[in-house]
Amino acid sequence: MKLLLHVCCGPCAVYPLEILKSENIDIHGLFYNPNIHPYTEYSSRLNSAKMLFEKAEIDFKELDGYGLDLFLKQAVFSENRCMECYSIRMDRIAGEASNRKFEAFTTTLLVSPYQKHEMLAEIAQEAGKRHGVNFYYRDFREGFRKGQEQARALGLYMQKYCGCIVSEKERYLGSKSL
Repeated sequence: MKLLLHVCCGPCAVYPLEILKSENIDIHGLFYNPNIHPYTEYSSRLNSAKMLFEKAEIDFKELDGYGLDLFLKQAVFSENRCMECYSIRMDRIAGEASNRKFEAFTTTLLVSPYQKHEMLAEIAQEAGKRHGVNFYYRDFREGFRKGQEQARALGLYMQKYCGCIVSEKERYLGSKSL
């Protein structure tokens, strides 16, 4: 199977890559994360993912560059910013998978116990249907800690929050509202 793997960061990609490679899946990594703020954080996560994919000798690309404006317009002041954020990313990834004739797509976000797993899977499934491409669902959470340990051993950049400006505020100030 030819699979487009949405990559949120290097550490979250470690375990899914290990599993997917062991199943002889033809993986192609794609970094698309307009939610990540500030630019230095975006750059650190992108470079970490590039390093991992180069080491694994797997195709990896960045899509659309730093797209913070889209995220700010659509998600930051939404009553459900996570839903908007997942929708922005999964719709773009599904569209790219369809346009590039992939059999399926998935995301490294499925490894994190900190993500809204069921919401993410449902949004990705719907995006796949809209674009005529299969969403490859896999619950990678069992390997989260293992992947994090391997990421540290590889010297990958380890982030402290999901990436968006609101989660950064919550991480450092503890508040749950804007």
